[in-house]
Amino acid sequence: MDTVSKQGASVREQVSATEWQVRTDLAALYRLVALFGWDDLIFTHITAKVPGTEHFLINPYGMMFDEITASSLVKIDLHGNKVMDSEYDINPAGFTIHSCIHAARKDAMCVLHTHSINGVAVSAQKDGLLPLSQFAFIALRSLSYHDYEGLALNPEEQPRLVHDLGSNNYLILRNHGLLTVGQTMAEAFQAMHRLEAACMAQVRAQAGGGELIYIPPEVLARAAVESPADRAYKASLAWPGLLRRLDRRNPGYAE
Repeated sequence: MDTVSKQGASVREQVSATEWQVRTDLAALYRLVALFGWDDLIFTHITAKVPGTEHFLINPYGMMFDEITASSLVKIDLHGNKVMDSEYDINPAGFTIHSCIHAARKDAMCVLHTHSINGVAVSAQKDGLLPLSQFAFIALRSLSYHDYEGLALNPEEQPRLVHDLGSNNYLILRNHGLLTVGQTMAEAFQAMHRLEAACMAQVRAQAGGGELIYIPPEVLARAAVESPADRAYKASLAWPGLLRRLDRRNPGYAE
């Protein structure tokens, strides 16, 4: 048995079956973000709460997203302290952003943050996400913004971040990137897929140079905020297929 397998068995033996499933799904989510081209080398983060605890899992700082496994994820508390042995450290910026959202939003079991080129491009536009696509039509009803305050290392920024997110599930960090929350990894991924697609469509439509057609205000007013049950149902339909795609292209996340 190789070193990775030994480490995986060791970690799996130390945690509950529930935590191992969360670890497996989170590792898969990291690899899916890489597969879809939303990663930024070893930077940005995806975190998931360990059910029934105040602990959450975060990426080992220095590991590429397409390398992450269930056993390599680092378990920390809301103060950034490791609560389980790991050879890896964590990125302080990830702790600053994610810990306050997990603490404030009990429904935010997963927090997904990216620096995708499309997302950063839209985050730098004064008017933000425009009503140009069906992707935007859905996201806009649960979208908020947070102004840039520099590298996310200052704990004093946390209350403002939490306030700006509010009860929404989509957040554009101005001049910075995108963030989504979900009750599961599947929900957070689906939300990010939608927000990223809305940003991509906007950037491409603007680059086309033609006159843009905005979704009329009266149509936007008919957009309903997705219920938790509806979000969970749609995400549960797509997630198994995403895992099958990952198993074909980059297996090994469950180690």
